[in-house]
Amino acid sequence: MLGITDLSTYLAGLALIILLPGPNSLYVVSVAARSGARTGYRAALGVVCGDTVLMVLSAGGVASLLQASPALFAVVKFTGAGYLSWLAVGMLRGAWRLWRTRGSHGAERLGGPDGPDGAAAAEAWAGAGAGAGGHGAKAAERPYRKALVISLLNPKAILFFISFFVQFVDPDYAHPVLSFVALGAWVQLFSLTYLSVLIFTGAHLAAAFRRRKRLTAGLSAAAGTAFLGFAVKLSLSSAG
Repeated sequence: MLGITDLSTYLAGLALIILLPGPNSLYVVSVAARSGARTGYRAALGVVCGDTVLMVLSAGGVASLLQASPALFAVVKFTGAGYLSWLAVGMLRGAWRLWRTRGSHGAERLGGPDGPDGAAAAEAWAGAGAGAGGHGAKAAERPYRKALVISLLNPKAILFFISFFVQFVDPDYAHPVLSFVALGAWVQLFSLTYLSVLIFTGAHLAAAFRRRKRLTAGLSAAAGTAFLGFAVKLSLSSAG
């Protein structure tokens, strides 16, 4: 169908790949936990748009250009690693501010999502995701833009799409572009389904995070550390 060979194997492999943790999914769930499902879907839209651009670039031959130009590949990957590090620093700074302002156990129990402690927790974690600048306003976070940039500044994703897709395209099919479009559509369907689960899970936990400042600080610090790990992994990657 549409020049796709062994669709069942492709879908099984795609499901496993989508489920692997990465900076995109981690950013989406953290945004949903801080600011709710609507804001989480803004971040998810950034991921979808970023992946769409990468798939178009892959089909357009950019993957071959990256493989042929180590300098270009290095520029893109180190830019991406630097951006992930910048986000990580913002998360760690927000976690540290929240940890320093944590109250007694009794105050935490009294501080609901609308109380002074709950508001402080929500504000501090919002600041954790706003970048190293530390601006706490949710509007300033721009989840769509950040998720889009995280997706675009990953040269390995471009190489992945072309190397993964080509395994399931019939070389004798007259319209290979249609095959790539169909494979890409499956990627987006799986990705949106998975991100929706993360968004509603994060939104459900948001109230607990607002009430428990220590928990919020710990999770923000863990997310920041994970982003640093993603940055290191990306900076060490190669085009091969």
